[in-house]
Amino acid sequence: MMYRQSDRIEVKVIESAGTIILHRPEHGNMLTQQMLGQLIEALDDLYRERRVRAIILTGAGDTFSEGMDVRELQDDPAQADPTTAQHQWGEDATSYRDVVLRMMEITKPIIAAVNGPALSGGAGLVAASDVVVASTEASFGLPDPRRGLVAGIVAPLLCFRLGAGHAARLLLTSTTISAQEAQQLGIFHELVHPDKVWARAMQIAQECAAGAPEAIQLTKRLILETAGEQLATQLSAGAAMSATARTTEAAQEGIAAYLEGRPPKWK
Repeated sequence: MMYRQSDRIEVKVIESAGTIILHRPEHGNMLTQQMLGQLIEALDDLYRERRVRAIILTGAGDTFSEGMDVRELQDDPAQADPTTAQHQWGEDATSYRDVVLRMMEITKPIIAAVNGPALSGGAGLVAASDVVVASTEASFGLPDPRRGLVAGIVAPLLCFRLGAGHAARLLLTSTTISAQEAQQLGIFHELVHPDKVWARAMQIAQECAAGAPEAIQLTKRLILETAGEQLATQLSAGAAMSATARTTEAAQEGIAAYLEGRPPKWK
């Protein structure tokens, strides 16, 4: 059944699993500020729904998410005075951080069904999930530096999930890796045929539902507390760094080059 729907976020509940669908396929399921707010609402709705024992996050079409919609970075704040712009960008980065934290705080398992490219902020949503099943055609990458940006919130998540070595290579080289390499690194836990991604995620949700609700909730809480306040502090610091990076000339050039389909010209 359909549980709730907006223009850009769809929520369905089937048996014991709730599915959140990022629904901007015509724009690579890029995230807008409005979508971030809707995403938190959807997570909270499914958390409160007693029959939902696990949450699946996926994208519409053949893309998971290509991250934040960089066109928003060139909207009104860029035309305003620097102080106003930095404040707005700070709020934007904080909104994304809040989504990531909420995904980790919710004591129901979150399963990422990665049906295609997961880039930048989309990669962060994958890293914030507890279990990841991906299409053999999916990919994972952080092209942010090539746009003059800093993946400040994704960086601590990758270090937490993978360790600093693998995280540094992905973050500094801006390399987009294949589904097979992502599985080798432990980013993707399972690979399946593109047509079976959601179905396998649903099976995993049912496997989670077979456990006692209290035991599952306590286990997930323990996983978060293992990282503890250190991760929350790092995510906040990363949000501040992301916002600062957006105020630079490099970010203006990198975003413009990306939108114009040309190589950036760094000074």
